[in-house]
Amino acid sequence: MSKKTVLFYLLSLTIIFFIGCEEEKKDPETIAELTLKMSVNSCEGCHTNYEHLKTVHTPDPPSTEAAGCGGEAPHFEPYDRVFLGGDGFTQFKSGIHGKLDCVACHNGVDGTDDKVLAHSDNFITHPSLVPEEKCASCHPDIVQRTQNSIHREGSGQKSMVSQRYGAGNGLDAFESLPHDLKEGYDANCAKCHGTCGDCHIVRPKAGGGGLKSGHAFIRTPDMVNTCVTCHVSRGGHAYLGVASGTVPDVHLTKAGYNCLDCHSQNEVHGDGKYVDQRYKMSLKPECEDCHSNLEEANNYHKTHLSTFNCQTCHSQDYNNCGSCHIPGLPEEGALAKVSGGVGARIASYQGFKIGMNPLKTTSKPQYKMALLRRSLSAPDSWSGYGVENLSNFDVAPTFKYTTPHNIIKWTTRTGFKNDEGNWEGYAKCYDGCHIIAEGDSLRNKGLYLFNEDLEDWELNADKDIVVDGKLPAWWGVN
Repeated sequence: MSKKTVLFYLLSLTIIFFIGCEEEKKDPETIAELTLKMSVNSCEGCHTNYEHLKTVHTPDPPSTEAAGCGGEAPHFEPYDRVFLGGDGFTQFKSGIHGKLDCVACHNGVDGTDDKVLAHSDNFITHPSLVPEEKCASCHPDIVQRTQNSIHREGSGQKSMVSQRYGAGNGLDAFESLPHDLKEGYDANCAKCHGTCGDCHIVRPKAGGGGLKSGHAFIRTPDMVNTCVTCHVSRGGHAYLGVASGTVPDVHLTKAGYNCLDCHSQNEVHGDGKYVDQRYKMSLKPECEDCHSNLEEANNYHKTHLSTFNCQTCHSQDYNNCGSCHIPGLPEEGALAKVSGGVGARIASYQGFKIGMNPLKTTSKPQYKMALLRRSLSAPDSWSGYGVENLSNFDVAPTFKYTTPHNIIKWTTRTGFKNDEGNWEGYAKCYDGCHIIAEGDSLRNKGLYLFNEDLEDWELNADKDIVVDGKLPAWWGVN
């Protein structure tokens, strides 16, 4: 063996000896830390490591939001909202979206265990907030159609706010509103209007937010966990028969329909056209889409099919409330700017009112009368956001045209229960609906919207839809 070879051999043994000593000196916790750093130095590595997410998560700030009409949203911890796991994550990884790099949709920086660095470089939590950039390359038609979708824009609500403020109609009018008022809208109203992801990937904000199924892309949203999360008391709860004294909608009990059986994906996505009121949407469902020859079904239909909407006879008591989403009132009396407000000064109640149709130019056909529900707004709804009173509040009624999702065949207007508890038809078609004098009282008067049912600040706004002076003289109420 040459001298050179011997020296190289001895040098190698020395290096190995010192490395071994270093390994023996190294703290086992340091080794574990190095192992962890290697395992979480990527987007997927971090978000699939539940214990690590619990360690590095940023706690939620104290909430200033009051419960909405659906009650308190369920709370999900920050690490639960972003954890990738379970069957949903397996489904996601096996699909086309799971083949994409995380940064392709979310931006940010991959290949690091540094949370701040990972969430830099224009990181975006919800890529569908910019659908033209993140979704249109694969879904151009849907993105084009949703540009003016009510689901995405909330254009009906925005239009009502801008009209009552006095700014006119349209999205441009809303954008012209004072900054603080728009900030109040975002805090109080916008949480139920969302993006593609809110229906297909995450829980809606009103339901606590976050991933609901390990990032799986759900083609057909679940009715209860998605639709009803936003469409609560005046949609889902009515359909499911949640309210006291109500039963589920016949379309659920008899046909087993979910929302998309009537509300097609084309309607939900939109047709690309701006509308300032949801009943103007050309793709909305109509009863006649399924129920043909209604006029010939019975004498009631023959007489009144074009007089008022179907729900006037076939829906149950319905959730109403008024003057909602207003700012909080501190003890000193000064209005405070808080997200969520303090709820309704006219508390939620189950009710039923028939009035003159406020949408004669929109509804189909142009019904003379319609079922109405009390809406949320009051003149001072935005006083905590710099607008003491909406100068053009009376531009629209406080009771709105409505089509409840709580349809049943036999109601208090269409029948009565016999001694066996079964519903039967009335002996005379008007017994359950027309106002009829009975001694000193007027039967059925409570079904109709009169001035006496309104608060003072509602009187002028609702003057065209109350029935005072507009009912048949022989009813004896004018």
